[in-house]
Amino acid sequence: MADMFLEKFRSLVPKYLDDQWNEADGLNGEELRDALAQSKVSIPFVLEEFYLALGNNEDFMEAYHYFFDPEELEIEDGHLLFLEDEEEKFVWAFKASQLDVPDPIVYRRNNAKGTWTSEEGTFSEFTLDMFAWVFDELAAELED
Repeated sequence: MADMFLEKFRSLVPKYLDDQWNEADGLNGEELRDALAQSKVSIPFVLEEFYLALGNNEDFMEAYHYFFDPEELEIEDGHLLFLEDEEEKFVWAFKASQLDVPDPIVYRRNNAKGTWTSEEGTFSEFTLDMFAWVFDELAAELED
């Protein structure tokens, strides 16, 4: 499958960090394969390209919310968990039945209630919107 999201994710480095993307920002293919072998899960294409673009960049992997490293991915409650907020109140995931969709819809679980809610957007939409919000918040804090 051709790169569908890779360049879009790579473009976030110059957009938000005022730096050029370089190979050290992402995982290489072998690192990703080895990590996924440890977690024993398959992932959607979009998440694979996210890790290849930004999987080593802490500014994105730990930007207010924490993306799970590929070896930490797990299926729980019928969902592949990939992101958690810093207070561990919420976790974001894909339905395990949708992992073959290139860019699946994201769901959020309220950890206290155990309820799942659709974010009504795909991973690429959700992630790009989340980073816009995070980095706009950071910029606003720096201005204060």
